[in-house]
Amino acid sequence: MIVKSLELMNFRNYERLSIEFDPSTNIIYGDNAQGKTNILEAICVSGTSRSLRGSRDREMIRFGQDEAHIRTIVEKDSNEYRIDIHLKKNHSKGIAVNKIPIKKSSELFGILNIIFFSPEDLSIIKSGPEKRRRFIDMELCQIDKIYLYNLTEYNKALNQRNRLLKDIVRNKKLLDTLPVWDDKLAEFGSKIIKRREQFVEEIAPVINVLHREISNEREDVKLFYEKNISADGMREALDFSFDNDMRLGSTTKGPHRDDLRFDLGDVDLRKYGSQGQQRTAALSLKLSEVSMMEKETGEKPVLLLDDVLSELDSRRQKDLLKSLSDTQTLITCTGLDDFVKNQYKVNKIFEIRNGVVVNG
Repeated sequence: MIVKSLELMNFRNYERLSIEFDPSTNIIYGDNAQGKTNILEAICVSGTSRSLRGSRDREMIRFGQDEAHIRTIVEKDSNEYRIDIHLKKNHSKGIAVNKIPIKKSSELFGILNIIFFSPEDLSIIKSGPEKRRRFIDMELCQIDKIYLYNLTEYNKALNQRNRLLKDIVRNKKLLDTLPVWDDKLAEFGSKIIKRREQFVEEIAPVINVLHREISNEREDVKLFYEKNISADGMREALDFSFDNDMRLGSTTKGPHRDDLRFDLGDVDLRKYGSQGQQRTAALSLKLSEVSMMEKETGEKPVLLLDDVLSELDSRRQKDLLKSLSDTQTLITCTGLDDFVKNQYKVNKIFEIRNGVVVNG
């Protein structure tokens, strides 16, 4: 799977952009605030319909404009796909695949599989559990549409239940409607938990192999899925936690409270690991996505590295780039010194200045 080309109109700081990528390693460099990350963001929107920054549609439209367009050409399974995204300031976005409009954004998942890696991801081990849950969800949503559906329905039910918990305080009659949402949460939540259990069981040995390679066979890392509640016990847990949920006005039991734990020997890396150990584990986690996605889909995903190399020492840089030699990779950076100094193979270079490709 590769991104062949990208066209932008009025997206972020780009009035117009047309760029063709190499199937291997692409470097997008320039000073800060020139628009390098915006290119990666546009590709993320083409693959997931969402901004990698969590921005709303209107925030991705060029200042002073009412709409923006993204066109991405993807080659997958020897077939070519054209993905068009039409962002509108005051309306929902329009999405078309091969010129055929799609009704739901979820239909876009699976056409372009991407892995985005930023400096913030290097702190995923010591960050809050929401980032580690997001890692699981982003991976599974791209490779498993059933999981995507279950997660979407679970989040809808969770929002409804949380709203109801607050409304019941003012209107006790609404209490009779609570079991409806409890049943939905238990139904979809149990499916999410079971799929996450399977995913962690599959990915844990992959992460350890990668971690041993990066640490020169010195360290073994173990990955554990810390469930907030078991799949079979969720409905009962919702009943048991009702009083506490009412007091807090939110649901305290369910997969939206899950976490991942990384152990190095008997040490919990989240709490006691050094920065170097945490970064090595984070690197192993992200690289495992490439392997797992290829296993599930039959093709390697497109990897987007947003200024990650500057955060890694030379050894980890080499380990990262070596493992991606047969994966299409788009790398943003502020300069080319590291690539020249370490003689990394680069297939195509683009220089960005103020929303314009001046070299490439």
